[in-house]
Amino acid sequence: MTTTPFRQVRGFPATLDVFLSFRGEDTRATITKSLYEGLEKRSVRVFRDDDALNRGDEIAPSLLESIEDSTAAIVILSPRYAESKWCLEELAKICERRSRLILPVFYQVDPSHVRHQNEPFAKHFRVYEQLPEIADKVPRWRSAMEKVGGIAGYIINTRYPIYFLFWFFVFQLLACSAFFISY
Repeated sequence: MTTTPFRQVRGFPATLDVFLSFRGEDTRATITKSLYEGLEKRSVRVFRDDDALNRGDEIAPSLLESIEDSTAAIVILSPRYAESKWCLEELAKICERRSRLILPVFYQVDPSHVRHQNEPFAKHFRVYEQLPEIADKVPRWRSAMEKVGGIAGYIINTRYPIYFLFWFFVFQLLACSAFFISY
């Protein structure tokens, strides 16, 4: 009996196991940090963007490559997620990679609000639609939010300890072909 690591089972060579998408101001020091550290301790190769972005900066090509090179994406959707054009561009790119596993975390937000871009997301989309330089990206971002909001994920608020979330993702990754066993 042999096992094949998660990074090799989806039919493509992946250099990363998980791409972590999150709004740093909301989650970097809490849920994102705990999840990242827990996965890293278990030898899951995780990409987490730690570089601060300036307003108006375009998404870095290396970040897009990291999305391409990841087997799965964990998207932590928080109240300020749509405030970042960078996060929305990441999300759209993640959703374009149809063969990739997407595991959403609805952190202090309702999945239906993500799916329908209700508050707290609606105000940001209204602003983006009025900006000529990015208005053409808004339908793609809306589509990505709708898609991810429709995926069964994990709803978490401050009442639940973070370690529950970590184990949820470990089990999700294992259940979704984390290891194929062949004879």
